[in-house]
Amino acid sequence: MKLYLASQSVSRQQLLKEANIPFELLGQSADESACDWSQPLKQVVLSISLHKMEHVVLPRGKEGDEIIVLTADTLSQNSDGIIEGKPMDQEDAIRKIKKARNGTQLYTAFCMDKKRYENNQWQNIKRIHQAVKAEYKFVVPDVWVERYLKHSLGMSCSNAIVVELYGSQFLKEVSGSYTAIVGLPMFEVREALSDLNFY
Repeated sequence: MKLYLASQSVSRQQLLKEANIPFELLGQSADESACDWSQPLKQVVLSISLHKMEHVVLPRGKEGDEIIVLTADTLSQNSDGIIEGKPMDQEDAIRKIKKARNGTQLYTAFCMDKKRYENNQWQNIKRIHQAVKAEYKFVVPDVWVERYLKHSLGMSCSNAIVVELYGSQFLKEVSGSYTAIVGLPMFEVREALSDLNFY
């Protein structure tokens, strides 16, 4: 059975590779702004991961094929209760990074579908859809902010925060799932894959 990841996130791909979970990439065309951002953080991130699943470009199949498709999304909420996505520009990234010093709440949601190809189309057999929480403090001193942005993928990540690789030296505290902060809660993903008989 093949696992397909519908995400361009380098961090999510790396987490799966490090866990020796084989996967192939798929595209998706979801417009995240179409989701209801007035909901609580957990509901927003769940709705976006589901919206992505609904817009995955599925592979060609033949009768009886079974696949698993995985989508995910990560959003943060700063200490003022504002939901933070990816930075719009460097000024926005710097604002987010400075705000993260006061503590951040984060959810990564994933949607995992097991599909079977029947009657010339993919049918959904089972869905696992959940969100995993983490809280953290990420402290980048002012004199390090530009250097951090230069040496990390902060400009393309939720809240401009990358806690792995170069960014690991600024991660002060973590409560909850570390890999959810990176982009994919691997304990829960492994459990879901087991539940769908991937292994």
